[in-house]
Amino acid sequence: MATGKRRPNREGSIWQRQDGRWTGASYVLTTSGVFKRAYVYGLTRDEVHGKLVRLQDESARGIPRPDRAWKVGEYLDYWLTEVAKPVVRVTTYAKYETMVRLYLRPGLGRHRLDRLTVATVQAFFNVRLAAGDSVAKVQVMRVVLGAALTRAMREELVPRNVARLATLPAAPSRDRRPWSPGEAGQFLQAARRNPLYAAFVFLLIYGLRRGEVLGLSWNDIDHDQGVIYVRRQIVRVGGQLHLGPVKTSAGVRELPLLGIARDALIQHESHQILGNRPNEWSRERLIFTTAGGRPVEPRNLARSFHRLVQRAGVRPIRLHDLRHTTASLLKRLAVDPKDAMVILGHSNIAVTLGIYTHGDEDSRRGALTRLDQLLTQARRTAANGQPNTAAAVTSAVTKANPENSGGS
Repeated sequence: MATGKRRPNREGSIWQRQDGRWTGASYVLTTSGVFKRAYVYGLTRDEVHGKLVRLQDESARGIPRPDRAWKVGEYLDYWLTEVAKPVVRVTTYAKYETMVRLYLRPGLGRHRLDRLTVATVQAFFNVRLAAGDSVAKVQVMRVVLGAALTRAMREELVPRNVARLATLPAAPSRDRRPWSPGEAGQFLQAARRNPLYAAFVFLLIYGLRRGEVLGLSWNDIDHDQGVIYVRRQIVRVGGQLHLGPVKTSAGVRELPLLGIARDALIQHESHQILGNRPNEWSRERLIFTTAGGRPVEPRNLARSFHRLVQRAGVRPIRLHDLRHTTASLLKRLAVDPKDAMVILGHSNIAVTLGIYTHGDEDSRRGALTRLDQLLTQARRTAANGQPNTAAAVTSAVTKANPENSGGS
């Protein structure tokens, strides 16, 4: 008959298995809110005892233990359906789903979620880079995996976000030089007879995104108040075109209807061809449509742009670089970055400043030329034994080059 005292409930027990290893077990709090029996294993009794004490301590502090062994692939599917899909835009969800289906689930799906390590994720990223995927593409994979693991942390399924602890090389920067005013004017002149001329005017003068310009409706144009309302965009999701909200809340903006835009719209309206039969897009009253009254495919807008660029004989740039051209022209006109941020629909002033501080070749040349003149004049002043104060040198440079007296 046993004479020792009975162990308190949930204290746990330790025993040695037939193969010599040790096992510990205790009832602990789980993520489902109930207490369940959990097991730990080790080579020695002391090792198992330490693990069991930590397990019980976490339970006592209200830190639950996962009550099921999620595989990474299973959890990604759950996260996509139950967490991401209800709250993100359809285009964002489509990108997430593609990354999970094509890359993350095949590469990491078989691993236990709670045993996923930095080394495992790092090796996966390295394999993708070695296979030829761009750094930018692998960065998207990390963003998606990191978002799912952040949710897993909130559900207390994993202790840390190993995706964010993995490292990737910096994406190579692309030095894209926007058009000068002369190049922009040359392009617009060549595009005047194109059915999408008004779209290119909007892209250049307002810096709209291509989805935003294709999502413009006649209801968004207020001729009486002289205002354009940017509210929606055309996007392709799952092989279909959709009209949805603009990219961010900052993208919702009111812009003045300027003369060149007004004239382009009047010209466009007089030549717009609508299909004889109404279709599901008729009620949207889109400004830019196909001959059948349907929305213009964003890729076709880009194709038209590149054909016109070739016809105009101007330096080739991407369609999206028209936004950078607008930003650079606003900078030339000394428009305050905060105003440019609103015009362009940026949600972060850092994005606008990044474009503003990316000076063009002419501005760099002008700045260094003025520095050359300043130092040359300072040397001459010193050689002549004249007062070499900053005010005196600057005054001499300004008198010699009055056109360069303004700011850069």
